[in-house]
Amino acid sequence: MAFGFVAFHYPAPEHVEEFVGQCHRVAEAARSQPGFLSVGVWVTPDGEAVVTTGAFASEETFRAAAEAARELGATPEGLSDLEVRPRQVHFLLSR
Repeated sequence: MAFGFVAFHYPAPEHVEEFVGQCHRVAEAARSQPGFLSVGVWVTPDGEAVVTTGAFASEETFRAAAEAARELGATPEGLSDLEVRPRQVHFLLSR
């Protein structure tokens, strides 16, 4: 059963492009992790939210990739300096 996530991030308007760039750097690192299946970086049409998605072979492979992301300065559980409100993260299981 694959393990995935969808996360809504709310960077300050003046930091959207910087935040998107950081997301792409983390996404690139995720692609090299064992168990990686997919990753996406999206921005809502109004530019108010950056949405990240990812899928891994298992929760364990996701957790390992999250550790690698932390080494790049990503904060999977919290609020970065660029965000104006807490992100919303939803974890998913394939069926």
